[in-house]
Amino acid sequence: MDYLSEKARRLEQYVAGMQPRETGWIKLNTNENPYPPSPEVARSLKNADLARLRLYPDYDSVGLREAVAWNFGVEEENVFCGNGSDEVLALAYQAFFSGKGNILTPDVSYGFYPVWSRMYDVGEKITPLRDDFTIGADDYKRGNGVVIANPNAPTGIALGVPEIEKIARNNPEGVVVADEAYMDFADRADVESAVSLTAKYENLLVVRTFSKSHSLAGMRVGFAIGSRTLIDGLRRVKNAFNSYPLDFLAQTAATAAILDRDYWNETRRQVIATRGKTAARLRELGYRTLDSQANFLFMEAKATKSAKELYEYLFNNKILVRYWDKPRISGFLRVSIGTDSEMEAFIKCVEKQTRPR
Repeated sequence: MDYLSEKARRLEQYVAGMQPRETGWIKLNTNENPYPPSPEVARSLKNADLARLRLYPDYDSVGLREAVAWNFGVEEENVFCGNGSDEVLALAYQAFFSGKGNILTPDVSYGFYPVWSRMYDVGEKITPLRDDFTIGADDYKRGNGVVIANPNAPTGIALGVPEIEKIARNNPEGVVVADEAYMDFADRADVESAVSLTAKYENLLVVRTFSKSHSLAGMRVGFAIGSRTLIDGLRRVKNAFNSYPLDFLAQTAATAAILDRDYWNETRRQVIATRGKTAARLRELGYRTLDSQANFLFMEAKATKSAKELYEYLFNNKILVRYWDKPRISGFLRVSIGTDSEMEAFIKCVEKQTRPR
């Protein structure tokens, strides 16, 4: 007996990166931070009043929202918190795009976007990346909404604030969602968060996560910053789905993490430095590597037989990276930035498969 609804039968699921259960793997496939969370996180959890676990958590995450607002220089009413940025993005799809068409999004980007479009009956309009894999701001006009990742995934290429502003300005009838999961790893002078634009453009929503630069992927904490109109829309859908999305310990840990700016900056700078060294080594070996502003690299595998064969060789040596057999990117691998020693092991493995030039 098939008990699934017609929609459930038609859904194409998102495929996450492999999470090995045994030890000994070098995990460079899911863009996790190679460094532990701030020591303040451990301290806050150790001192947490566990008797409060018998009670429901703060349904509106007020303390965490205040900390996020302080960190970004916005008002608490302009912040929404959810169970990872994936949940925040899914709520945005429901609140702003469900049942609508002409929602503009790139052809090469985060794999969950088309899944949510099908789940929530969103008519997405695919806008191809340019030949150099950049998002062309001028290609996003007169949509009923826009969803882009900035920096984009899996390419790591980022737009500057003026380009995000152009997209917000050119789509006044729809919400523009800027998914900034990797923005904290940007080090180019012209690339920074678009949060400052949310005070000027009521239709701009910036979505962020604690999973990457704050090393809290296991806690599932994300947030959005935008106009009160957009935040109220997210809250409306949240309260019709799950009114208590963030548990007490997650709120406690995330608040401690975002307040420790020194540790956040120290670890992000380490990731950026390792990214630069790894990209330089790959290019020396003959691998085209895109200009990443994220905590991963997107490398073209022309210096070996194929991206798939290099993926399999790395896998057989217990090094996990991401490979997609999809148009435009089947010749590339996405490699998360690990510690210096992990990236050195990765480079040595790649060297063994590289054809002599």
